[in-house]
Amino acid sequence: MLPVFKNEEYLDFAQPENIRGMTDAIATLKSQSDRVWDLVIGGRHLKAKEQTRSINPSDRSVVGTFQKATMKEAELAMKAALKAFESWKNVPAIERAGVFLRAARIMRDRRFLFDAAMVLEEGKNWLEADADFAEAVDFLEFYGRENIRYDAPCGVTPYPGEIQEVRYIPLGVGVVIPPWNFPCAIMAGMTTAAAVSGNTVVLKPSSDAPLLAALFVEVLEEAGLPAGVVNLLTGPGGAVGDFLVEHPKTRFVSFTGSKEIGLRIIERAAKTSPGQVWVKRVVAEMGGKDAIVVDSEADVDAAALGTAIAAFGFQGQKCSACSRAIVDAKVYDEFVEKIVARSKKYRVGPVEHRNNWLGPVINQKAFDSIMGYIEVGRKEGRLVLGGKPGPKEGFFIQPTIIADVKRGARIAQEEIFGPVLAIIKARNYSDALAIANGTEFGLTGAVYTRNREKIHRAKREFHVGNLYINRKCTGALVDVQPFGGFNMSGTDSKAGGRDYLLLFLQAKTMTERF
Repeated sequence: MLPVFKNEEYLDFAQPENIRGMTDAIATLKSQSDRVWDLVIGGRHLKAKEQTRSINPSDRSVVGTFQKATMKEAELAMKAALKAFESWKNVPAIERAGVFLRAARIMRDRRFLFDAAMVLEEGKNWLEADADFAEAVDFLEFYGRENIRYDAPCGVTPYPGEIQEVRYIPLGVGVVIPPWNFPCAIMAGMTTAAAVSGNTVVLKPSSDAPLLAALFVEVLEEAGLPAGVVNLLTGPGGAVGDFLVEHPKTRFVSFTGSKEIGLRIIERAAKTSPGQVWVKRVVAEMGGKDAIVVDSEADVDAAALGTAIAAFGFQGQKCSACSRAIVDAKVYDEFVEKIVARSKKYRVGPVEHRNNWLGPVINQKAFDSIMGYIEVGRKEGRLVLGGKPGPKEGFFIQPTIIADVKRGARIAQEEIFGPVLAIIKARNYSDALAIANGTEFGLTGAVYTRNREKIHRAKREFHVGNLYINRKCTGALVDVQPFGGFNMSGTDSKAGGRDYLLLFLQAKTMTERF
């Protein structure tokens, strides 16, 4: 019997052995930057005609070289996944789970390597990288157990003279399109959920995060995953992604990313292709414009600390990041003063050095977009911190706070996905909740207040998928806070929750009369 699921603990980077482990792993990966990584299709390691490089956003150095898959390789991957599905779907659930539980054990042995890859490829600081890794392991452990649970017969009402049975069976071949901002956790979680349920996968990672996907597929191979169950396609995603989404043999698409791309996938998946015999499922987790409400009866010090971490952790490049602080007028000036003082303490620089807390944004396109929003913000509010680039070697932007922002301003409505916080003054608590709900998104939110009635009101009225009281709005844990949002934030899949695997299964009812 498996032990009860328990969340993976984070490393303590005050310990010398952990510092050495990370330092050595970073040095190892940097020494291997000339490695050329293959596609993995049907268990074969293949080259494409062209390659692309993954870049370290801290200094623009090369992290590794990856194949640029085309529709030719995508079709090969689809055929390999279809072939593998015919046998993988019949493997007992406990054996499928065993592969991913072994993979979790192998990943723990390579923890520093995975952490270092996120430091170099995505610009995550050490703590953020290890939290990402821990969540990935949690997904493997939790979904493995959930797969075993769903394999048991469902309870149904007996009927005289008949035997009733309801069993969950897998769907088929799925296209998994994870984001770059959680390149280990979300990538591994989406892939594991689909595959451990008996489906097969074409994994198309972001072109900004191919290294973590390649490392993960290596682990799956070593754990004994049969050839073709997970097929790795790297390279820019436009044409290949559209081809896979529209493919008649694609049974489902699992996507995490921007609202624009998510809606495009939903639209394309809704159109039937010649030879398609099912309605494709789409699991789409998209963006957010997340708010922290600071009430007049809040602990302002705690609110300032929680908001700063939620706004600037991983440079604000989280769909759950706080990009709006909505503050009651009675404590507004106090809050602004305290969050500015707190945010000034964050060190900006290359995160391979563990004392740098705020690293680079992911690439030049993101840098230009965020700096553009900051210029808009200068006109829409009062710049009280930051607003400038950081070290020139990489894509660094100082933590930026813009106060006195109107609720309908662009920087209060549009997802910026960078280290930019808009502070909005509310007349009172009712006004603050109305402002918080006044966007097209509904992913995460938080409320700081000591008033119990106001807490109950937030639970009733604050329309988000993940609501937090008197804590930051980031950092959901697997099976503790199932994650997913409302409105244009996506399909509210509740990743890391006990309903999640149902998205990759279908119920079959069987009745036998005797």
